[in-house]
Amino acid sequence: MAHISDDEKDIVSQDSYHKVYLLGDGGEYIILGNKKFYKHELMTAFGGTMQTERYKPAEPLNFGNPAALGLASFALSTFVLGLYLSGAMGISKPNVAVGLCFFYGGLVEAAAGIWELVLGNCFAGTVLVSFGMGFWISYGAINVEAFGIIAAYGDDTKQLSNALGFFLVGWGIFCFLMLLLTFKSTLIFMGLFFTLDIAFFLLAGFYFTGNAHLQKAGGIFAVIASLCGWYCAFAGTATRQNSYFTANPILLPVFGKKD
Repeated sequence: MAHISDDEKDIVSQDSYHKVYLLGDGGEYIILGNKKFYKHELMTAFGGTMQTERYKPAEPLNFGNPAALGLASFALSTFVLGLYLSGAMGISKPNVAVGLCFFYGGLVEAAAGIWELVLGNCFAGTVLVSFGMGFWISYGAINVEAFGIIAAYGDDTKQLSNALGFFLVGWGIFCFLMLLLTFKSTLIFMGLFFTLDIAFFLLAGFYFTGNAHLQKAGGIFAVIASLCGWYCAFAGTATRQNSYFTANPILLPVFGKKD
């Protein structure tokens, strides 16, 4: 890391918000606060690592990228469930997805999230653990007879539908809050949360109204969200050393003061 000169420090100190400055003939230096970094030393907003900050000093890793594992487990589980909910191939019961809910979408995704918390990535950890332990495992439990959740409602299908609707509304609100934190990241990463949020509210609407078209639309949006998740997972694992193809992030524009 290069040190900032006194003249450059004066430039930065004029703005209490510590804007991002590019220096050098080719813009190879970036100033954050009162420190100067080489551009290649910084992590940019990147869906493959679930990094939402536009610029952040890179921390050396001696192990793999847990975000890619979490994204992959989320994507596959969401893809399968989305196909079921959309009625693909005439499938109307999502119970085959229960195995994914407990193990790949549940335990594996939560484990990846816990490791992200260890690495200091609060956003990724919060999202992956919440969806892994909170959504996927609880959704699987709802569909397992041994837990007696559905049986507890007996013949009162209306109450069951309303309860499931509120369950999905809660997750839609959580997803919306996480969506707000992706507007400085990349297009595909933001698109993942945007389409997933729409899926939650459409499916909630289905349970409240019984309109099958809402379920089908919710399943389709879930499939789209899964494709975004797979793209981000590929971006987090593909390098110039192991692949002829890498994913170039499309950064979203940042408006107002850049800090």
